[in-house]
Amino acid sequence: MWMVFVRLNLSPSSRNQKKENISSKKGAFFGILFVFLPCRLIRFQQQTIQNLKNSWIMNIFKKLFGGQKTPEEVKQEKEKDFDMMKYDGVCALRMHQFDHAAKSLEHALQLNAEDLECRDYLSQAYISMGDLQKAYEQLQILSEAQTDNVAVLLRMADVAYMMENYTAMSEVCDKALHLDTSNLQTYLYYAKACRGLSEPIRAVSMLTEAIGKREDFYAARLLRGSILLDQAQLSEAELDATFLYEHIPGNEDVLLLKARVEKAQGKMEEAEQTYGKVMEVNPFSIDAYRERSEVRRSLGDSAGAAEDEAAAKEMGAEIPESSEGIEQKIKEKMQQIDPYKVFHNEY
Repeated sequence: MWMVFVRLNLSPSSRNQKKENISSKKGAFFGILFVFLPCRLIRFQQQTIQNLKNSWIMNIFKKLFGGQKTPEEVKQEKEKDFDMMKYDGVCALRMHQFDHAAKSLEHALQLNAEDLECRDYLSQAYISMGDLQKAYEQLQILSEAQTDNVAVLLRMADVAYMMENYTAMSEVCDKALHLDTSNLQTYLYYAKACRGLSEPIRAVSMLTEAIGKREDFYAARLLRGSILLDQAQLSEAELDATFLYEHIPGNEDVLLLKARVEKAQGKMEEAEQTYGKVMEVNPFSIDAYRERSEVRRSLGDSAGAAEDEAAAKEMGAEIPESSEGIEQKIKEKMQQIDPYKVFHNEY
């Protein structure tokens, strides 16, 4: 369009003269063109050319001398590194490469300490590694950031239980209960903490309150029955054992409680049969074999008692030691507390 405009404003003689100038002098055409361009367009072109020159020069200097990055570039690179390390840690965690996961997630938190989800993943990695204290510390940071998050407090109670730190467990349960009195799991955790602190009456009170809110809270009944049995309150313990047996008769823990109550009551024949049912559910229950041997001995069955003792001893010798000890201990603790209904679906 501008070429048409220029030609329309040039006389024939001028065009002939300019053709000669163009062939003799480089760039003369651009000089004539700019004469007719609006001033605003000229300024825009000059600024664009200058910006391109500056950008080109800066790129050359960066490549030659490693020039410093802009704050925005540094920020973007940091965010990219964080995302990469976090993703790597999560993938490793899911592949059960816990040590690798912990290192990646630790590095990620060095880049962004405010990412709470990353801390949650890191706490899971620490738990799986058996480093419970570090897991608890991460959960503490989460709790301080989200003071009204009951789920975080219960996770802290879970880890404190595995560490057998019943004082800390009691404290976080108290906080959780103040935030939400309807969460039945809090009562169960609190009762476990009280039991660990040798406060059975308080523990039973917590469990009774929870059962009052939900009659079929089987985990609370199981724990209450066990505590009552420990306190030799056999009639009350029998009520919980009977209720549980009527509702979930094939559960190993329920059968074991029932057998122990019968044994404590002196109902040896019934106890022997119930221990047998435990073994049908779990043929490798060392407690069932060991305790049934005592029942059989009291019934005068020395041969049967010896068989049970031998079986318990043999199975006990096969329990993994050393490297598998920590993992096994954590698994046993998780089975006992069962907060997320992973190990015992009945609860």
